[in-house]
Amino acid sequence: MALMKQAVIPEFFARLKKAIPEPETELEYDNVYQLLVSVVLSAQATDVGVNRATTPLFKIIKTPAQMVALGEKKLIGYIKTIGLFRMKAKNVIALSQLLIERHGGEVPHTHAELQELPGVGRKTANVVMNVAFGEATIAVDTHIFRVGNRTGLAPGKNPLEVELKLLKRVPEEFRLHAHHWLILHGRYTCKARKPECPRCVVNDLCLFKGKTTLSS
Repeated sequence: MALMKQAVIPEFFARLKKAIPEPETELEYDNVYQLLVSVVLSAQATDVGVNRATTPLFKIIKTPAQMVALGEKKLIGYIKTIGLFRMKAKNVIALSQLLIERHGGEVPHTHAELQELPGVGRKTANVVMNVAFGEATIAVDTHIFRVGNRTGLAPGKNPLEVELKLLKRVPEEFRLHAHHWLILHGRYTCKARKPECPRCVVNDLCLFKGKTTLSS
């Protein structure tokens, strides 16, 4: 796999930063608990789809205790438009119970404690640590995995490989927001089926051999 030269990477992120100076998650939430629930629900689903389901849900559910009181059956009624909704409902109720029992109803601030919660893996923990607590983590989803490999920025055979390579290669000044810049770039420009290379701000730095043109 082609590997982008380290000397090029600061320019790569400087351009992404210029395009979107303050990138943010597209998930909608009012507190850290709602963010955690949204990220758990977003696995194999779109942020738009999750927001559509959580907008009415979050009007009445602000805390783990309220979620437990709502119960799994009623929760399913809110999230049934999201993929894997039955398993996710079970996990959300279970993680809410654990937050009450172990953490006083608060979302913990460490990767290890987050990953002990049902439905919370490494990627979800990284998102929460980054968005809620300002940690310079990089959560590798399908978009970041594709961009990391396609551009040569951080090629890897699995998400963990790409994550560790990004943490090593992304300059510290860009690390806090790197995860959002790469997600948004993958979601709206470096798309899976037909990347929009002609309007890509890092086109000349990218090592992708199958670049599209205006006529393609």
